[in-house]
Amino acid sequence: MDRRELADFLRSRRARIRPEDVGLETGPRRRTSGLRREEVARLAGMSVDYYIRLEQARGPRPSRQILGALARALRLTDAERDYLHHLAGESPQPRPGPPQDVPAGILHLLDRLDDTPAFVMDAKYDVLAWNAMAAALVPGFSLLAPRDRNPLRSFFLAPESTQIIDDSEYGRFARTCVADLRAAAARYPDDPGVAGLVAELLRGSALFTRLWSEREIAVQQSNVKVLRHPVVGPIELHCDILLVPDRDQRVVLYTAAPGTPAYEALKLLRVVGTQDLTADAAVGEQGER
Repeated sequence: MDRRELADFLRSRRARIRPEDVGLETGPRRRTSGLRREEVARLAGMSVDYYIRLEQARGPRPSRQILGALARALRLTDAERDYLHHLAGESPQPRPGPPQDVPAGILHLLDRLDDTPAFVMDAKYDVLAWNAMAAALVPGFSLLAPRDRNPLRSFFLAPESTQIIDDSEYGRFARTCVADLRAAAARYPDDPGVAGLVAELLRGSALFTRLWSEREIAVQQSNVKVLRHPVVGPIELHCDILLVPDRDQRVVLYTAAPGTPAYEALKLLRVVGTQDLTADAAVGEQGER
């Protein structure tokens, strides 16, 4: 246990929180820029004396329960929570599950990307949010049930997955996804959503079962993908992945270099939007007959 660093860390985290952030009155006589010690103790449900001793580097080793209460009271990020546990000589507790709430700033970013398909996934590849261009790129996507918006399910449970070759584009994608999901399973060992997805893919996909047995660990990286649209046709796009560390989420962006056929295809896709032009064309042909 690093008592001195723990004390300094607690003081620094306490100083950054404004009273109004946690529903407390500021008051005219407040001299502290952040929370008072007694306020942190009250929010964490511990005695004031015990918390003061922690900040003075002379307190006993806090339990996991105390550390969890302090993390909530001080509004620590996941990385800060882990750091707090390490300072106290404890291994961080496994997270209960991949966070589902997308930060407001990320949602605003999606809305502003009106010429770029973009969506947000959690650690088990559930799509949590997407913009209009992403819905246009994958027709009918917004109408799917939430569990069906998981690309791992649609990829590995498709009959065509049995024909995927290891050194092909799809083979490399499959291997990376399985290695990434295994890393997520280690981060969330008690989450029923992650465990359920793994069990479902093991039952339904020979490809997933084979790759899972190899026990590779990796994180999904940027790559190039060919997506096929019923109106625009095949589009070769750069797939870039931006991490949202405090939520363990990824923002996936599909882009193309200006002047390329893919760039022109995205411009057309922006015009087409989510219209079902294939159905309109079929209706027109029947009318001509």
